[in-house]
Amino acid sequence: MNSTIKLPHANGALREYTLREPPAFAKPERLVSRTVYAAAHVVADPLGENCLGAPAVLDWETTLAFRHYLWSLGLGVAEAMDTAQRGMGLDWTTTKELIRRSATDAKLAGYPIACGAGTDQLSDGRPHPMHEIVSAYLEQCEVIETAGARVILMASRALAAGASHSDDYERVYDSILTKVSQPVILHWLGAMFDPLLDGYWGSQNLDQAAEICLKIIGEHSAKIDGIKVSLLDKEREIRLRERLPVGVKLYTGDDFNYPELVLGNSGGFSHALLGIFDGIAGAAAAAVGALDQGNILLYRQILEPTVPLACHIFRTPTYYYKTGLTFLAYLNGHQDHFRMVGGLESGRSVIHLCEVLVLADQAGVIRDPYLAVQRMRRFLAANGIE
Repeated sequence: MNSTIKLPHANGALREYTLREPPAFAKPERLVSRTVYAAAHVVADPLGENCLGAPAVLDWETTLAFRHYLWSLGLGVAEAMDTAQRGMGLDWTTTKELIRRSATDAKLAGYPIACGAGTDQLSDGRPHPMHEIVSAYLEQCEVIETAGARVILMASRALAAGASHSDDYERVYDSILTKVSQPVILHWLGAMFDPLLDGYWGSQNLDQAAEICLKIIGEHSAKIDGIKVSLLDKEREIRLRERLPVGVKLYTGDDFNYPELVLGNSGGFSHALLGIFDGIAGAAAAAVGALDQGNILLYRQILEPTVPLACHIFRTPTYYYKTGLTFLAYLNGHQDHFRMVGGLESGRSVIHLCEVLVLADQAGVIRDPYLAVQRMRRFLAANGIE
C-alpha cells in the first residue's frame, strides 16, 4: 500500500507528498481536570437534496456514529452548534430531531452532551420584537431540557438585529435565565464566525460588550454553568475569565490559542468547547488525559502541533471552517463521501483542502494514511486532477 500522493499547488504544479504513520495516542477513559466538549459536525445524506435553501437531509446513522466516536474518547459532545451548520444549512426542524436523537443516545450510557438553543425558527426577513425572540429561545430550551441535555444559549441573529440598546439583551437573557430549570452555557460568538452577530451584547466595542455580558452573568450566576467565548482573542478571553464569578466556567472557543488557554496560568485556566476538537478528537483527548496526569510536556507535544491545522481550517472567511472539518472526517473514514447540507462542500478550494491533508498529517491526526491517500485521489479525480 502506498501513502505517497501528488498534490496540486496554486501554480498548477504537482508535488509528491508522503504521509507518515500516525502516532498512537493514549485513549483515556474519562477526563477530569478540564470539562471538554467537541462541537460536532453533521453528516449529510448524499442522496438528499441538501442544496442552498433546501431543508437539511442527514445520514442519521453516520451522524450519530461520529458522536459515539467522540464519547468513546472521553469527550463531551456539543450538539447542534455552529459546527453543525446552524444558520448555514441546518434548519430548526432537522435540528430538533438531531437534539432528540443525540440526547437519547447520550442518556442511555451517561455520556456528556450539551445542545445549542437559538432563535433560528424565526425568519431573517423581518425584525422581531423582543417577546418573540424570548419565546423562540424558550421553545428551543424546552426541547433540549425535555431531551435531558444541558442548554447552550447560542448568540441570536434575531436579537443582534432587533436590539436597540444593551438593555434589550439584559431583558431577553433575564427572561430566559429565570425560566430554565438547569444552569446553561452562554455563548459569545464573534463576528468572524458570523458577521450577523456583529455588535452582540449591544456594542461594537468589545470592552463595553464584555461589561454587559459580565453584568448578566453576575445577576444570574446560579443559572450559568459557564460561557463559551469565540473571539479568537487570547488576552481578552483571559481578562474575561479572571472576572467571572466563582463557579462559572470559561469554555474557550478560541480555535487558534486553545493549547495555552486550556493549560492556563497562575490565575486559572479555560475549559474547552471547540469546533477544532471535531477534527483532532484523538489528539485532544490524549492531551487532556496527559494534563490529568500532570504531564504538561506530553500535553504540549500532542496538542501544539495541531495548531497550524486549526489556523488553516479556521482561516478567513472563518465561517467556512465546517467545510475543512467535514473533509477531514471524510479523509479519516468517519463518513464515505464529501457532501454537506446547504452545498457547503464548495466553501473551500481544492488547494485549501489539499493543505488540510498535509497539515493534518503533520499534526498526527490522520488515522489511516493509506485510506486518506485513496480518498484524496478520488477527490482530486472528481475535480479533474489526475
